[in-house]
Amino acid sequence: MVKELLENFNPLDYVGWLVLIAVFIALTVSFASYPAIILVALKKNLLDKSGHRSSHSGTVPNLGGIGIYLSIVVAITITGAPLETKSLFLILGGITVLFFLGLKDDILILSPRKKFIGQLLAAFLLIIFTDTRIYGFSGILGITIMPYWISVGFTLFVYLLIINAFNLIDGVDGLAGSLALMASVAFGVLFYLSKDISMVVLAASVTGALIAFLYFNLSRRRKMFMGDSGSMVLGFIIAVFTVRFIDASESSTTSLFRNSSPILVLAILFFPLLDTLRIFFIRIVIHKKSPFSADNNHLHHRFLSFGFSHIKTTIVIVAINIILIFISSFFRTIEINWQLVILLISGTILYSLYFVYDWLKN
Repeated sequence: MVKELLENFNPLDYVGWLVLIAVFIALTVSFASYPAIILVALKKNLLDKSGHRSSHSGTVPNLGGIGIYLSIVVAITITGAPLETKSLFLILGGITVLFFLGLKDDILILSPRKKFIGQLLAAFLLIIFTDTRIYGFSGILGITIMPYWISVGFTLFVYLLIINAFNLIDGVDGLAGSLALMASVAFGVLFYLSKDISMVVLAASVTGALIAFLYFNLSRRRKMFMGDSGSMVLGFIIAVFTVRFIDASESSTTSLFRNSSPILVLAILFFPLLDTLRIFFIRIVIHKKSPFSADNNHLHHRFLSFGFSHIKTTIVIVAINIILIFISSFFRTIEINWQLVILLISGTILYSLYFVYDWLKN
């Protein structure tokens, strides 16, 4: 009876229920696990201690990634049976590899080289076994279809860029979690419109996990950081969303987003990519040092230096990013190179506005 039910089950008929169940499970698992995780972290002294470049004071548990990982895995394991299990299980395998690498880095210290190899392995296996990759740029700069190995190499670069972008922006309370939540909701809507229900449910699971995490991350008494175990898992999932959305849009002649998917993705990820590319330029070109060396040159550090609180910094950055998503959605029917120009100009102006105003005022 159960077998017949699953064989005749059409996820499109029950999207709302699947989303609600996934969010509820992830939310419940997260809220149930965090008090225990905080208690263990305090007893075992597994804490992030403030230093010369920290934007917080005191010691805070940095094992929030455990709750994020557990809630996503449980939610997908329960709701994923009638969905596209091959892709979901490969995604779960990838986040498991990155979770344990990140957890080791949170508790001990893991070299950037080992983290890089783990990220490369997780992304490569997913690309090869699902053949989900970025084929071209939908005509941006005249590029449509890339040769196979160039496509694979570029897709790997996209995975590494996004994973490390979310790792690098995790420096202000609520910022990485809020941007990941915004991205998950945005991609969830896009996948729903594209009828990719497996990704809708995965996005719902991430959303539930992050709502619970942000409650503790923004708490004064029971504060918790996500650590590398959380930021790498979230970065990997957002990268999966990115590649899958562009791949599906470019592969279908009837897709609503065939001529705009790369621009919509850039809009969703504008701040993480902007800050990462900016910080790499400053470190490599100006300071002549490793792009992975720590410093206080992130955009969120600039907001803090202007007197913004952590919460105000997060709200301003996320609000601007949401505005950029709406701008890109509004112009998605025009020629794609013009879409790119409008996005880049809009993003540059909006993120520079306050700094220009403060400079003129002084």
